[in-house]
Amino acid sequence: MRSVKGWLPVLVILTVAAAAVAGEVTSEKGFVPLCNGKDLTGWDGNPDFWSVKDGIIRGQTTKEKPTKGNTFLIWRAGKLEDFELRVSFRIQSGNSGVQYRSQDRGKWVVSGYQAEVCNQGGKAGFLYHEKGRKSLARVGQKVVIDETGKPNVVGSLGDAKKVAATFKSGDWNHYRIIARGNHLVHYLNDVQTIDLVDNDEKGRAMSGILALQIHAGKPMLVEFKAIRLKRFGKGETPATK
Repeated sequence: MRSVKGWLPVLVILTVAAAAVAGEVTSEKGFVPLCNGKDLTGWDGNPDFWSVKDGIIRGQTTKEKPTKGNTFLIWRAGKLEDFELRVSFRIQSGNSGVQYRSQDRGKWVVSGYQAEVCNQGGKAGFLYHEKGRKSLARVGQKVVIDETGKPNVVGSLGDAKKVAATFKSGDWNHYRIIARGNHLVHYLNDVQTIDLVDNDEKGRAMSGILALQIHAGKPMLVEFKAIRLKRFGKGETPATK
């Protein structure tokens, strides 16, 4: 009979494999998974549209079950202040987004910062303000929003077409969303897509909720997995990868 010690490597492999099946990554230092891979515990959304299958959060509308307005799956286990969020998404049609530092308007309606999710390179990765200031930073832009709420393009992250080319149509794409103070940064597949400094004290948000979006319109399906969060304490800085 093999000793317990001899079984340890096998148990480690099985544990890692189980985490992968559940769609969550747990090995990154300081990051906490936000979905258990089995159900929507900790999340709140219209059950007509949101579910978990094979470890993946699915948001889906059909011709028979449309949504009359944008609807959201809200993470209820806390609020976001300074943080790094990592999440993988895949979208077949329609439009979606990752809301952060946002506000709950009731009945699964949310306003605030949104990292765009859509099946189109050059759009996925930009920063939008849901029910607010609308488009804030397009893919490839460095933007400073002044005290009046006006976005000003102050630089470039490189050729916009090359930045957009990182997107994988119809496949899994990986977001890194970093917020520290009024400085917001998005990465898509490890390529930076936007850089924004928000000096609009009335329009910006320094804390708020996390949510996932289903956009009103034609039938759509969006999927999210490996959602994990790291909160920054005083003096901490984002990871380089």
